[in-house]
This record gives sequence, structure tokens and C-alpha cells, in this order.
Amino acid sequence: MTLRNKILPLLAVGGLALAVTVALRSQRATPPAQPVAQPTRAPFSAYIGGSGIVEASSDNIAIGTPVGGIVRSVAVKAGQRVAAGELLFEIDDRDRSAELAQKQAALVKARASLAEAEAASRDYETQYRLVSGVTDSRAVSLDDLEKRRNAMYLYRAKVRSAQADVAVAEADLAAARTALDLLGVRAPIDGEILQVNVRPGEYAAAGVLDTPLLRLGDMDTLHVRVDIDENDAWRFEPGARAVAFLRGNRDLKVLLAYVRTEPYVRGKTQLSGSSTEQVDTRVLQVIYAFRRADLPEAYVGQQVDAFIEAQPVVSSMQAPVNATAGETVRQSVSSAPREPERPGGNADEPAAVAPAGAGR
Repeated sequence: MTLRNKILPLLAVGGLALAVTVALRSQRATPPAQPVAQPTRAPFSAYIGGSGIVEASSDNIAIGTPVGGIVRSVAVKAGQRVAAGELLFEIDDRDRSAELAQKQAALVKARASLAEAEAASRDYETQYRLVSGVTDSRAVSLDDLEKRRNAMYLYRAKVRSAQADVAVAEADLAAARTALDLLGVRAPIDGEILQVNVRPGEYAAAGVLDTPLLRLGDMDTLHVRVDIDENDAWRFEPGARAVAFLRGNRDLKVLLAYVRTEPYVRGKTQLSGSSTEQVDTRVLQVIYAFRRADLPEAYVGQQVDAFIEAQPVVSSMQAPVNATAGETVRQSVSSAPREPERPGGNADEPAAVAPAGAGR
């Protein structure tokens, strides 16, 4: 027997053994995959479930700037506590500072012009009083008297004009100071910096932005905005007990205190957070609160699973039949008159029509 004739049977036997081994292993039951975290369980026998978002108790305030420009400095960082009125960041103010210097110089000039006009007015008033008391017409002519009186009135008017110029200059200076002050954005409330999205040297645009320059909020007490499906909204009762579980760990939970209900049922916002999303589901938003110290692992913007205690729902298929209505129907059916059976006749056969005048 040649070597080739010996190898081929061996390969066939090996292939058969391999096929049998693969077939046996494929028939083994695959153990189910274990979840990374056990799902949460509602602590109530009857409840309303909803997803919630952790928020600051003051709402998440989006900080912007009324004046766009290059950021000169940022005075805060994420996680820092700030007081109301504390500086957050500044816009480059070189052009506004130069404008302020111009307005200050204009005010100095206007005040100098006012002082000049007042001095001239006093001089002409003095000259007019000197000649107005002269009774001898040969000493002072009537024409000279009229000229001095008109000059006095003229410079009185110039004084009033100079006073108006000073008021305008003061208003311009106040406007320049306000414009310069607006370049420094300050905290509107006492709170904590949640997010910083601006850096020195970047351009800070004015107006409403998709990504705010800073986020600020009061973190001593946190809120949970719970979305309740509109199909369950009728079951919700304000003040009912509620519990929130952090996603990923069902052992991290906190009791919630009812704050308010927003009466407008709005479209559900998906995870993208875009205000232009088109969804069919509408939700009732309920706001709850808890102390930050009760659940320090919670962060603003984090999702939670919320369960709100509610009355159990009785299905319409399981609801008992109205006994009164049922009895009335049965009584009406049982009390209906029945047609008497004819002797020897078939009840299913139609009755014969009696001739006219029969039974008289």
C-alpha cells in the first residue's frame, strides 16, 4: 500500500471526528449573559414610572453676554462656588475704554462752556442793572439800554443751552460707563459653576446660543424633572410618594419631595436634547426635589429612574359587570310574553291567519 493510500483514510477519519466534535459543542446550551447592573424595581405595588433628569434647584441658568467680542479673561472654573455679582468673564474693553475717555473729555468741555456762559451772563446782568436805574435820559440813551437788556437775555439763553449740553454729556458718559460695565459678565445668583465653554482669546457671540458660554445653578438642593407619559397623567396625584434611582446602580436611591407640576403637556425630548425634535409621545413634567447631601453621587444632567406611587389600575376586561343593568336586561327578557303553543302543532310552524270576522 502506497503512502497516499494510507494518508487519505486518516484524513477522512480526522475530518469525521472534527465534525462530530463541532456538532456536539454546538448542541450545548449557552448560558444567558448576565447584566452589568441589575434593573431597578419599584418600591410600590402600584406606581407610575418615568425617566427624570437631575437639575439645579434654580434651573440650569445659561449665561451669555449682551455684547459680542474677544474674551479677555475667565475668572471662574467648573465646580467653583460664586456669589451674586461676582465676575465670571470679561470681553476685551479697549475700544469701550477709549470711548469712555472721549465722553469724559466732552463732559469737561461742556462744563467749561457752561461756566463761561454763566460768567458772561452775570456780566451783562450787571451792566444792565447799572443803566436801568438811571432816570436821566441824557446820561444813557434808550438804544444802549435796549442793547444791554437784550444781551442779558441772550446770555441767559446761552446758559440754559450750556446746561443742556452738560446734561447730554453726562448722559453720554453714563451710557459709555454702562457699555463698559456690560463687557464684564457677572453671576446673577449665588450658585455653582456647572460648565465653562469659553476660553480667553475666543470670540463670545451675543444672544441665545445652542451651547451657552457658562452654566450656573444653585446646587444646595437638586431638582428632578420627571417625564410622565400622557397615558398615565390622569393617574398622577400631587404629593404622592416618589423615589428616584440612579441609573447603573439600583442601590443608590433617594426619596423625592414634590415641588410643582408644569400644567403644559409637551412633546417628549429625546436624548439629543434638540428643541426641533418631532415626536409623537407627549409627557407631563413633574418637578421633585431632594437635598444634595442625601445623594452626593448625583450630578446635574444625570438621568434617573423615578417611580411615583399611584392607585392600581383595573382593566376594563376585568371590571365587574354592572349588576343592576344586567339584572334589568335579564328581567326584561324573562318577563317578555311568549306565544302559546298550539295543541298538536309544531312550535316552529307559523300560525294560521284567522278569517275575517272569526271569534265574533
